[in-house]
Amino acid sequence: MTWRATALTLFPDMFPGPLGQSLAGRALEQGLWSVEARNLRDHGIGRHRVVDDTPFGGGAGMVMRPDVVSAAIRDVGRAGRPLVYPTPRGRPLRQDDVRRYAAGPGLVLLCGRYEGIDERVLEAEQVEQVSIGDYILSGGEMAALVLLDSCVRLIPGVMGSEASGTEESFSDGLLEYPHYTKPASWEGRDVPDILLSGHHAAIAGWRQTESETATRMRRPDLWAAHLARTGQDTGGPVSLAADPERLH
Repeated sequence: MTWRATALTLFPDMFPGPLGQSLAGRALEQGLWSVEARNLRDHGIGRHRVVDDTPFGGGAGMVMRPDVVSAAIRDVGRAGRPLVYPTPRGRPLRQDDVRRYAAGPGLVLLCGRYEGIDERVLEAEQVEQVSIGDYILSGGEMAALVLLDSCVRLIPGVMGSEASGTEESFSDGLLEYPHYTKPASWEGRDVPDILLSGHHAAIAGWRQTESETATRMRRPDLWAAHLARTGQDTGGPVSLAADPERLH
């Protein structure tokens, strides 16, 4: 069954955007997934199709109206698909969320603009609010594309190698190990000898160690979660100065 995405947006021409290229674009052509962009302004108020108004309590900017947004949401056949609103106020998007979304029938993505969307409609429609990072974008479309890309690549048949979806950052809660390719020596920098040894068990062990080291030094939040999940001792902090070559 085709994985279906519907974007509710004021700028439908932004979809599929970059997802019409490369592996996602090929999968789109093959019918492995689909994306429909619906214009929120179709449900706007009056002759000018107004979708926003000034905020109660004062303040700069405009807020998207709940009656307009709810009409657009209710016009979509969700068919079990989660309704997701990308916003800096949401919980951080994690790979576990992406796996859950990708394993389902698809997503309905609500793309905000201006100062945001009236809170009442978010509550009434039980909208999932997720954040792709602690920064501000001009609107929700780019964040929606990021979320779609993370999901589409996990749809069976999209990536060339099934292992590509499991041997990467966050697949087991850790950052991915470093990668190398030809030439074996480049500008005085050599590929680690272990990767040229042909000893698969030793290579797997090296990669695991590198993943753990990178996570511990670069993402202490992920490292702490990994230790809690595996029941390991937290140990002391790792300093980059202690082993500056570990991350190459």
